[in-house]
Amino acid sequence: MLDDFLIRAALAGVGVAIAAAPLGCFVVWRRMAYFGEATAHAAILGVALSLALSMSIFAGTLFAALVMALLITGLTQRSYAMDTLLGVVAHSSLAVGLVAVSLMEGVRVDLMGYLFGDILAVSRGDLAVIWLGAAAVCALVLWRWSALLTATLNPDLATASGIDPRREQLIFTLALAVTVAVAIKVVGVLLIVALLIIPAAAARPFSRTPEVMAAIAMLIGISAALGGLRLSYLYDTPTGPTIVCMLAGAFLVANLRALFQTANRA
Repeated sequence: MLDDFLIRAALAGVGVAIAAAPLGCFVVWRRMAYFGEATAHAAILGVALSLALSMSIFAGTLFAALVMALLITGLTQRSYAMDTLLGVVAHSSLAVGLVAVSLMEGVRVDLMGYLFGDILAVSRGDLAVIWLGAAAVCALVLWRWSALLTATLNPDLATASGIDPRREQLIFTLALAVTVAVAIKVVGVLLIVALLIIPAAAARPFSRTPEVMAAIAMLIGISAALGGLRLSYLYDTPTGPTIVCMLAGAFLVANLRALFQTANRA
């Protein structure tokens, strides 16, 4: 079955959607969309590091994303404004990574694939990495769900309950770095944040509890991945952007539905 590239692509999209959905909810709740973008952009530096040291792309992107996320977390505890720092880090890391990759001699690099993803080129090895990473992220989030949620909603309450908000931030950062590393093959660094944020944002109008929101976000992400892959195959469009267009459509439908319901109650 895995000899079919479309089957591998579908499984890759589903795996990334499963990992991204619960994390995306925390990104939305914490209002950290730009933090996720800066971490994702740092993945290009990881690609350059991987090519320079002849190591796994996953290992390089995971290392770079994790270091960048920890650096940002540390600097924001000082005198730097969050939006300013993230703006500098996000665009600088992307630019430096692109320049570093372009300067490498004797190495053929598909920059468009890293920027926008190349889900149709997913191999069996890539698929194994994606699903192992997704399983690790889901296990980590399930294990720390209550603590992460408490630290997100009320850090003071978390501290009073014996939960260290900084530790939970570190766990969230680790899970986000793993998700970025496994998603780079599917949607690329420029679209990873869309896969994190849009399913969660689309699920919000339908959700009464955090758990329901995470579950609905997962279903939206999976549906968009499969639907975008199908439309891309039928109409010969770029697969990563097509998946994001499906997510944007889901967000629009969800909010129009919520708007109509509010109007009917009025």
